[in-house]
Amino acid sequence: MQYTSLLQDKRLTILLSGEIDHHSARETMEAITAKLDVYLPRRCVLDFGGVSFMDSSGIAIVIHTLRAMEELGGEVWLANIPPQPMKVLRAAGIEKLVRLGAERSPA
Repeated sequence: MQYTSLLQDKRLTILLSGEIDHHSARETMEAITAKLDVYLPRRCVLDFGGVSFMDSSGIAIVIHTLRAMEELGGEVWLANIPPQPMKVLRAAGIEKLVRLGAERSPA
């Protein structure tokens, strides 16, 4: 799992790539928390465009980010979700909590 972040106009975009599984989830959540603590964005976009595989650990990352952003009074959007991760997210009903298929990130 790899990630890159971009900040623009109080919008933090985190570009995720590789595989999201239980081995990478904790480190990813810690990195996202650190970015949120530093930048205090109003919106956090998790861009799944580079994700090749995701298990339920990806849901934990989304929920973790959602809770952190709620504390900041912000929102979470999910963008560029490939078919396999989308199946996992939809099976969990994540679209009831966050916006899916949000704006394309500035990359």
